[in-house]
Amino acid sequence: MMADLARTDVSVPEGHLAVWSNHRPGRPLVLLHGGGLDHRMWEQQVTAFADTQRVVLVDARGHGESSTATAAYRHCDDLAAVFHALDLGPATVVGLSMGGGTAVDLALEHPDLVAGLVVSGVGTSEPTFTDPWVLDAFAEWKAAEETRDAQRWLDAFMRFLPGPRRTLDDVDPNVAEAVRRMGWDTLQHHAVRSFVPPTPVTRTWERVPSIEVPVVVVSGVLDSPDHVGMGHRLADSVPDGRTVDIEGTAHYPNLEEPAAFNDAVALVASRAA
Repeated sequence: MMADLARTDVSVPEGHLAVWSNHRPGRPLVLLHGGGLDHRMWEQQVTAFADTQRVVLVDARGHGESSTATAAYRHCDDLAAVFHALDLGPATVVGLSMGGGTAVDLALEHPDLVAGLVVSGVGTSEPTFTDPWVLDAFAEWKAAEETRDAQRWLDAFMRFLPGPRRTLDDVDPNVAEAVRRMGWDTLQHHAVRSFVPPTPVTRTWERVPSIEVPVVVVSGVLDSPDHVGMGHRLADSVPDGRTVDIEGTAHYPNLEEPAAFNDAVALVASRAA
């Protein structure tokens, strides 16, 4: 199914975004990958939805086949450029982790483009972490970046797949290999010293009550308490929010439990249609 999607490059200031889509009529379903990953993480969702509706996959700047950032930008503004270039109109936007933060930012900064949200593994793009396991994982990740130790970076990155209560041995090896491959490709293509991080969107938690579209927050039960807690907080903070907690998975429920994840997506997509 992924091979049936057409590739388009959308120009953004000082770069481009790689976008894949089909040409089904109706409300678009836009899928935003997590940090360090790329559009390939959505293969199971493309298989589930591409026969019945328009599906759009976007590689964020600094990921996949999009350009590496060399000037100031915001992910949500890049995404708005994709909407305008492809004439997407209001869409159901699905985002995981970094992509979930971007989805919420889009609803705050460009609300006319969003008909519904599915957010997983995050609350907003302004996370707060207090759990010792998360703090240790991020500290290891940062140390690897500072020493430019690629293997150490990848090992730290992979900790989020099983989460704090499992090891990689507990994860389907095909899923682990897919995540590892995407993380490695991110390093190989975008880990340059001139990389510019995105400009943050601010006051997100203060403003999320203004989001009027349906919001479903999907959490892997085995994810860290911080990630699950921020997701639940988002659902509680919007007028039309609900939570879906999925057993047997941590930070990447779309990869480990795709059927349950797809059910949550369909719930929002049907209401946004």
